[in-house]
Amino acid sequence: MTDLLYENETYKIIGACFEVYKRMGCGFLEAVYQECLEIEFDYQRIPYIAQKILKLKYRDVILKKEYKPDFICYDKIMVEIKAVSNLVDDHRAITLNYLNSTNLKV
Repeated sequence: MTDLLYENETYKIIGACFEVYKRMGCGFLEAVYQECLEIEFDYQRIPYIAQKILKLKYRDVILKKEYKPDFICYDKIMVEIKAVSNLVDDHRAITLNYLNSTNLKV
């Protein structure tokens, strides 16, 4: 079995996401789930920063365009909300690009 990075923390985050889904169901915009997750993270005492501005670089030059992930939890885990029926490769690619542009691993 492979060891996962930040296994306990990611388990708690995923549990919070499932709790929001269980209570709210599907069909809302991402902004609604964002607000619900903030409440749930507070309730479960999961430390987070919502929409923290992250700087992107190209050739050691900071870009004007900034990135705001939905959440940074535990100062080390990026959480991106997607209110879609199915994740597609584009969703995964964008998230991986954001991870690669930061010092975050998960």
